[in-house]
Amino acid sequence: MTTAQRRPPAGDAGTRHTGGRRTLGLVLGACALAGACWLSLVAGSADVSLSAVWRALTDFDGSYDQTIVRETRLPRTVAGLLVGLALGVAGTLIQAVTRNPLADPGILGVNAGSAFFVALALAVSGGMSIAGYVWFALLGALVATCAVYVIAAAGRGPASPERLVLSGVALAAVLSGIVTGFVLLDPETFDRMRFWSAGSLSAADLPMLGTVLPFVAAGLLLAALVARPLNAVALGEELAGALGANLTLVRAGAVVAVTLLAGGATAIAGPVGFVGLMMPHVARWIVGPDQRWIVAVSVLLSPVLVLTADVLGRVLVGSGEVPVGVVVAFVGAPVLVGMVRRRRASTS
Repeated sequence: MTTAQRRPPAGDAGTRHTGGRRTLGLVLGACALAGACWLSLVAGSADVSLSAVWRALTDFDGSYDQTIVRETRLPRTVAGLLVGLALGVAGTLIQAVTRNPLADPGILGVNAGSAFFVALALAVSGGMSIAGYVWFALLGALVATCAVYVIAAAGRGPASPERLVLSGVALAAVLSGIVTGFVLLDPETFDRMRFWSAGSLSAADLPMLGTVLPFVAAGLLLAALVARPLNAVALGEELAGALGANLTLVRAGAVVAVTLLAGGATAIAGPVGFVGLMMPHVARWIVGPDQRWIVAVSVLLSPVLVLTADVLGRVLVGSGEVPVGVVVAFVGAPVLVGMVRRRRASTS
């Protein structure tokens, strides 16, 4: 037998290499997520031992350390998990639908719609608890997305990705301007909205998370269903149609999933940027262009960024904390710049 006959086909070797890299990415992502969850439970302004964390979860006795874990850090950890995976998957979907690597969930006006409805509820009621934001934020995300789709579909032609993006940016600008006007007219009433609008996990509690969980779960299910057809959409409209993909149905499903995911994340933590923009790029660099694998890795890696940023926000300032949305921007921007420079260097 000759050397050429013994050598495996190049395609088989490439497939094995890609499969091994994807498996390694999933394993490392799961390990990183476990480490981030552990760090979120033990780290903070008060030192809590690992044994106290374990007892708080399995044999709660009401002690001070266990109460901190059970009442404060556990809800924040769960909130970070939900917010991270929701924004990461929503970013993956919106980048695939629009075929725009710079797109993020806010491009459909989801964040602006949530903030507008929260501000409107505050203006009408004169004040409410932070837990009361949830339903208004979810409703605002839904209404804003529907409005964007209606605007994009008006006139001649279908709601193309370009028209969706332009409609979302325009509506977000209008709603953000109105919210700013509300705040300037009555800063005392809207002062409690200030911390939420910066992106924070501090107000999360288990009942609130239980309210949002079904929306996030439904969004994840839709994302799993449209991930495979989105691979065809990435090839272009004509080729996707030739491959049997129903473009209208796929786009509608992806937009609904983005609304549920980004709306749920915004309801929990307020508008948190950069996660939906950056983490799909990280996942794509690890596992390649297959949207199914990008969604899977984003589910694991995106919460790592949010939880790590939340821990940093708790420990960087002695008696207070920095909102997670601010820390994510500081952490995420250098990473994204480094990835862009690395890709540019590799393609030059």
